[in-house]
Amino acid sequence: MNIAMDKLALDKLAEEIVDHRFKGLPPDATGATVGELATQRRDLYSGGFITPVLTLSAEAVDHNLRSLERFASRHGLALAPHGKTSMAPQLFHRQLECGAWGITLAVPHQVRVARAFGVRRVFLANELVDAAALAWLAGEQDADPDFRCVCYVDSTRGVELMDAALRAADAARPVEVVVEYGVPGGRTGVRDEAEAAAVADAVARVGTLRLVGVAGYEGELRNADAAAVRAWLDGLMGLAVAFDAAGRFAELDEVVVSAGGSTWFDVVAEAFEALPDLSRPSLRLLRSGAYISHDDGRYRDVTPFNRIPREGSLLPAFRLWTQVVSQPEPGRALVNAGKRDIAYDLGLPEVQAVREPGGQVRGAAGLRVDWLADQHACLVADAEPSPANGAVRGAMPRVGDWVALGMSHPCTIFEKWPLIPLVAGDGTVVDYIRTFF
Repeated sequence: MNIAMDKLALDKLAEEIVDHRFKGLPPDATGATVGELATQRRDLYSGGFITPVLTLSAEAVDHNLRSLERFASRHGLALAPHGKTSMAPQLFHRQLECGAWGITLAVPHQVRVARAFGVRRVFLANELVDAAALAWLAGEQDADPDFRCVCYVDSTRGVELMDAALRAADAARPVEVVVEYGVPGGRTGVRDEAEAAAVADAVARVGTLRLVGVAGYEGELRNADAAAVRAWLDGLMGLAVAFDAAGRFAELDEVVVSAGGSTWFDVVAEAFEALPDLSRPSLRLLRSGAYISHDDGRYRDVTPFNRIPREGSLLPAFRLWTQVVSQPEPGRALVNAGKRDIAYDLGLPEVQAVREPGGQVRGAAGLRVDWLADQHACLVADAEPSPANGAVRGAMPRVGDWVALGMSHPCTIFEKWPLIPLVAGDGTVVDYIRTFF
């Protein structure tokens, strides 16, 4: 099946008019289209961009796409990256070009965005019991025989609601479902094999749903180590084996077995390689999402490539450029970006570089963000700058200097910026990435 997206819909993104809706873009570009602005290849620092402005490294994105695709291919995994991370159809397209099986999403709105841009394979990693959303999904499936959507089920009540909504919508094609295997005290998903069997039996009794496998998310294990993740994966795979032995997959071409966020994909790969042969071929589906941009915090610390550097690496792609607007006291500088611009749910940003008005760029060792307000971040020096702590004299930025911040949590970073300059290593803005949150 051709998994290419709708090129016309993607091209239309370049026709959007640049105006006040988009933070950080040059005011003198107002009225131009995004495509026209991209062809100008403006310099980030001298091309009229105003702070704060979030940037995405073109080289880092390319590196990350290829790194995880190589990992998945090496381990016999299909990749359905979680699109809720970026909600950027241009990046969905890049992921599919790099060999992704499809795109994972979490809620109906996100699926509608993906469909608007022609995504043909969606893994909906959530329960779907909303009648209006199910009617829409039925219409999408019936209108496009190449569209495939697989979603979670975890209760007989949910199966009943799905069946009623799909029958009311006169759905011609059944919706494919996987029984979600959960974690005690966690989010959604069945808690044991008996509950899973009851849900599977409920699916078998209706004609509007089709059971195609099992899935779950190991990230719901709290304070887990590799052994705990392996034990949970053993339970997930045991469920697949039990279902297969009971003949639940007899009519399928392939069985979907899916897990894998951005923290334990190495353990998932190891476990899935040990999945026993089933009566039908298995689609071993990895759903990592944060890898595409990586970050300067949580995911930098927990990426499996820290444990297996021989297998690959990821590069942080985001940099938020801010400007010092006030120095009310010695040793304290206020920049013009705050909670409205900065992801802070997984920690305060890091100070990474200082760019002076003349273009000189220096490191920022010894500087940190002390606190955030709505539109300000306060920078302080941890210690008197000296060669001993890696800083240099004069490291405190001055009013007018640009300051680069690195942030944690890709999902929240993307969410705050509807149009993000994609910047080459020499500072040239080569494209603009549109998000739809």
